Amino acid sequence: MLKYISEHEEGYLTVQCKEKRLAMQSENRNGLIVMKYVRLINSENELKYGVIEGEMVRLLDGSFLDSKSNPTDIYLPLDGITLLAPVEPSKVICVGLNYALHIKEMNHKLPEDPVIFMKAPTCIIGPEAEIVYPRISQQVDYEAELAVIIGSTIKDVTEAEAAEAIFGYTCANDVTARDLQKKDGQWTRGKSFDTFCPIGPWIVTDIDPNQLDIQLLLNGEVKQSSNTRNFITSVPKLVSFISQVMTLIPGDVVLTGTPEGVGPMQSGDEVIVKIQAIGELHNTLK
Repeated sequence: MLKYISEHEEGYLTVQCKEKRLAMQSENRNGLIVMKYVRLINSENELKYGVIEGEMVRLLDGSFLDSKSNPTDIYLPLDGITLLAPVEPSKVICVGLNYALHIKEMNHKLPEDPVIFMKAPTCIIGPEAEIVYPRISQQVDYEAELAVIIGSTIKDVTEAEAAEAIFGYTCANDVTARDLQKKDGQWTRGKSFDTFCPIGPWIVTDIDPNQLDIQLLLNGEVKQSSNTRNFITSVPKLVSFISQVMTLIPGDVVLTGTPEGVGPMQSGDEVIVKIQAIGELHNTLK
């Protein structure tokens, strides 16, 4: 009988959790243990949590962020459910200017420290959901990003502790009203419209966040293409840096910056964020 337990307990990764997770695992081509967690609506319109096993989703009896949750004996086909944003974060913390070529295309200088800003949690939407074009903006841009999902409560931690506090990773699109961002001189309004942070389709654990191909396709055409090895600041260092400022709690989302190639979208466009070892996040602009 398979047994699931979250990898995080009392804020730190435990040997016991690691051992119990071996009972529900798959391996990528590098031999790393990976799991894919989803948040979904079933055919009865009920909110559920699950873990992907092949073409099926095995339901959990609680959130995958809860160390007390366990797998049930209920399986649902992936094509028979509606995937939601995998988490509902208390906050969305973003890192700007984390790829050198993007800094160049935006005519910024290389920052001494990571540049952090916030998006409103109400920005969050899931896969296949519509991004709404604000009536007060004339330019809405896409920005493909790797999203980090926090798995335990941390404050002012080291890079090693930050790495252990990460639950997993997903795709994100840091949608931006570029004209308002430039007009305001700071980024909150241009980044925080409702629907401006699609994430998903699931959370993947135990992958190297600093060695992932990342692309954005607009109506099937590749607009952004890079690799997270081009990060100026690594994921553990980013999370550690942010934790010096604020407490991070399970479910919080950290966006790690976008590569070069950002550009505008128009109503009716289909936008896809594609990240190696994770999958594809599909959305349309309304």
